[in-house]
Amino acid sequence: MNSLAKMLASGMVLLMAIATTDLCSAADDEQAIRSIIEDVRQGWLNADGAPFREHFLDFEGARYFEGGGENTGLTDLIEHHVEPEADAFDGFELNFSNIQIHVEGDFAWALVDTEIKAKVRKDGRIIDNRGRATYLFRMVDEYWKVIHTHSASRPVRIQESGR
Repeated sequence: MNSLAKMLASGMVLLMAIATTDLCSAADDEQAIRSIIEDVRQGWLNADGAPFREHFLDFEGARYFEGGGENTGLTDLIEHHVEPEADAFDGFELNFSNIQIHVEGDFAWALVDTEIKAKVRKDGRIIDNRGRATYLFRMVDEYWKVIHTHSASRPVRIQESGR
């Protein structure tokens, strides 16, 4: 094999290694983000702020929009939204589906279909909602961190009637 052929062959091996690394990295990023989303879902279900403290970037000006309301800062989200739900609901179910993840360098976002079911202890009202959520992520010190969320849902019967 002449030197040009050897250089081309070694270049192809290098390009294949880079492409394989990028594919593995993309799959690793997607798996890491899916794992974070599941941890957060479990945090909601268990009224546990720990997954939020682990996976959310706590920074000045952080805002999270849930069900038409706004929480300013991570502590506000946990103490005034996540944790109180343990006492607010009976039979709380939260399901995520159709998770679509998009990664661009050190920024990523996930689109999630949501389904929420619960009975409100205070008045016996039944919640049966479907909706959507968006999670924004930033890579910080080699870990994905949630930097913003926005979710909204509405009752299933309204969706099914087309209103």
